[in-house]
Amino acid sequence: MAKMIFVNLPVADVAKSTAFYEALGAKRDQRFCNETTSMMAFSENIYVMLLSHERFADFTTKKIADAKQTAQVLICFSETSREAVDATTEKAVAAGGKGDPSPKQDYGFMYGRSFENLDGHVIEVTWMDVEKAMAATTPQAAQA
Repeated sequence: MAKMIFVNLPVADVAKSTAFYEALGAKRDQRFCNETTSMMAFSENIYVMLLSHERFADFTTKKIADAKQTAQVLICFSETSREAVDATTEKAVAAGGKGDPSPKQDYGFMYGRSFENLDGHVIEVTWMDVEKAMAATTPQAAQA
């Protein structure tokens, strides 16, 4: 079995958060959904588990951070092009998210934007030309 990643996010409203991620293109996996949990598939290996605060608390004894006030993680998804980065960010804004809480990043070989979801979690969206990135970060390129 291939390695998979499950990002578990505490959310105030599971139904609204599910609709938000569906607007970004994620697919709801009904097998792992109920009124307190919604599994959203971005690919066959990347999932976001949306958990009500009560359900999230079943997995930790720590206080749940208010993502509108503090940052615990930055989540980043790759895209296939600069245009796809813009499209995903604009979909997030149209679905109720906050666009570009951090400045856009444009290094020529890498382009990124970000958005906040309904609960304030920052999601970065990035495209990178790996060949150009490697060339730009070699010691020879740094000396030029």
